[in-house]
Amino acid sequence: QVQLVESGGGLVQPGGSLRLSCAASGSTFSINVMGWYRQAPGKQRELVAHITSGGSTNYKDSVNGRFTISRDNAKNTVYLQMNSLKPEDTAVYYCYANRLRTTNWYRTDYWGQGTQVTVSS
Repeated sequence: QVQLVESGGGLVQPGGSLRLSCAASGSTFSINVMGWYRQAPGKQRELVAHITSGGSTNYKDSVNGRFTISRDNAKNTVYLQMNSLKPEDTAVYYCYANRLRTTNWYRTDYWGQGTQVTVSS
């Protein structure tokens, strides 16, 4: 099994910054994609950003240029640097990771418990 431990959420004013961290532990071998999703009140969960083990990234259009995802493969940790935060970024942010077995391409998904990010004056 894989456990995902998140940190870095909190309250910030518009225009401010936060950095989220998520460390994977347990059976961390074969971890492939890591990323971040978010769910705002009354809305469905959506992809914010993800990054492959090789470093390829993609972003939700509304955060592109403001957020940066990165990872440390040796530590099995993924980060989300969030700059120029807006009230509409307010949501619960969830860490995501998967394991992909190259022998049979079996994939297992894992989720963190979520961390609250609130952008308000």
